[in-house]
Amino acid sequence: MPAKQRFVLDTTAFTDNQLKEMLGSGDLHKSVDKFLDLIARSRIKLNISCHMPPVTYKEFTDYMNRYSCPEEILVKAETWIVKKTPNRYDTMIPSQVFFEYVRDIRERMNKGMRISEAAIWEAAVEAMVMASKGVKKSRIEMEVIGGAIKDFRKKYRSALRRGTLDSAPDLDVLLLAKELGAGVVAADEGIKVWAERLGLRFLDAVSFPKMLEEYLKYYE
Repeated sequence: MPAKQRFVLDTTAFTDNQLKEMLGSGDLHKSVDKFLDLIARSRIKLNISCHMPPVTYKEFTDYMNRYSCPEEILVKAETWIVKKTPNRYDTMIPSQVFFEYVRDIRERMNKGMRISEAAIWEAAVEAMVMASKGVKKSRIEMEVIGGAIKDFRKKYRSALRRGTLDSAPDLDVLLLAKELGAGVVAADEGIKVWAERLGLRFLDAVSFPKMLEEYLKYYE
């Protein structure tokens, strides 16, 4: 039996659009089903196990249920994905990493505040100009306020969420990988950045099934 390898999967390891095209020709159910088959064969033949924290697994199954996932696929996921809560009390994280994370969040908050201020000023000026020309209030609300909110949300989300950890499932993935000495599989830039800062092995969602197929090709 080969030496045991462990991997912790984020929800995006299953839901990435490129992965869906590669494994299921764009069909989510076919893609996940084929991926789970690879995971099952790798577990039996190669001693490779795939794990998910319970909170991440729930996020994954909730996503699948929103797309009317067949019961047999969910049963397969329940069978072959190992669910484990990370030991949040004893898993050690270097203080430098914690310092960098807090600094990163503070910089993002400041950037978000600047985006908010700019959006308010731009919307206010445009609204005042239109009002001075006698434009109806309903039109100003629709064209100026509505547009400003849409643009603000896009910029704010990019500033605060892209490239960082922004949810409990993301953090649990890294903590569990750190605890198990496992690799991390995701299609999330924030998880990638912080996995590498923690010294964890990282594989993107498209590369991981290719790796399993390559392993199995030589075994079989």
